[in-house]
Amino acid sequence: MAQQVIGQQSIQLQTPVSILSGASIVGKKEGEGPLGDVFDMVGDDPMFGTNSWEEAESTLQKETAALAIAKAGLEKWQIRMIYAGDLLAQSVASSFGIADFQIPVYGLYGACSTMGEALSLGAMAVAGGYAEHVLSVTSSHFGSAEKEFRFPLSYGNQRPLSATWTVTGSGACVLGESGGNAQIVGLTTGKIVDYGLKDSQNMGACMAPAACDTIYQNFMDFNRMPEDYDRIVTGDLGEVGQRILWDLLMEKGYDIRKQHMDCGLEIYDGKTQDTHSGGSGCGCAASVFASYILPKVEKGEWKRVLFVPTGALLSKVSFNEGKSVPGIAHGVVLESIEKGAE
Repeated sequence: MAQQVIGQQSIQLQTPVSILSGASIVGKKEGEGPLGDVFDMVGDDPMFGTNSWEEAESTLQKETAALAIAKAGLEKWQIRMIYAGDLLAQSVASSFGIADFQIPVYGLYGACSTMGEALSLGAMAVAGGYAEHVLSVTSSHFGSAEKEFRFPLSYGNQRPLSATWTVTGSGACVLGESGGNAQIVGLTTGKIVDYGLKDSQNMGACMAPAACDTIYQNFMDFNRMPEDYDRIVTGDLGEVGQRILWDLLMEKGYDIRKQHMDCGLEIYDGKTQDTHSGGSGCGCAASVFASYILPKVEKGEWKRVLFVPTGALLSKVSFNEGKSVPGIAHGVVLESIEKGAE
């Protein structure tokens, strides 16, 4: 077991964990973006047939989870456990969404980094022999997030250019011992990094230091350089956070500009969709990962990817008490089967 622990914060899995399937369902705005054609399903109704934003998000997560299980060719009873999370208080979108599955659940909260957390813990469970199949799933919804963290939509508040747009979407992956064309081979668990920033409308700036810390530590622990990855993918930094991340890593001697992409910049067209700095939310990194990044790895177009979802650890209570907005980022190293066979 000790041989799998490397460096200060990382794990190198002696037995890689396969990703058997990825599924994504998003809202209408996300479907109108540059990645609209790659999502499994685009919903035209923001309420998803329910009576509240919270119920809509629960439905969104439930349907995405069920789709991922079906795409893996499995039945619900074959999933040993679920790692699930969302942005709402006490993670109610997850607990109400997947309750009917009657599968053991670990509820997670890492803000927008939660898909990285879910994939990490799921991979450790499978690699450790504690489960043959697990499901990792997260979700977010623009309406429920605005209600939870900022203002009701009817208020019509003005958003600064540094603000990101919470993605209405969900992404889910089934992990297993074998069978997929993409595999998780390593993990770098993130630390809480707090630069003292307090602007909840500029979460990219709040999260960028944590992304820098995790990416840098991944380089150190695995003895790698940026060019050792085909892509280094952050979750929700947007335009503002991306520039800060680049600058912070340049100060440490690493230039990731050729390899870097951000899910929040990929999911929307910033020029035509009025999303300001880009996208965010648990469903941002999750849906882009399941629909766009994972297929690239499965096909061997990208041999090795460092996936680093980023989260801003604030709540309406901490914000109203004048606290800062700490960040966290969890790194997941993916390789294609072809790469793993080298």
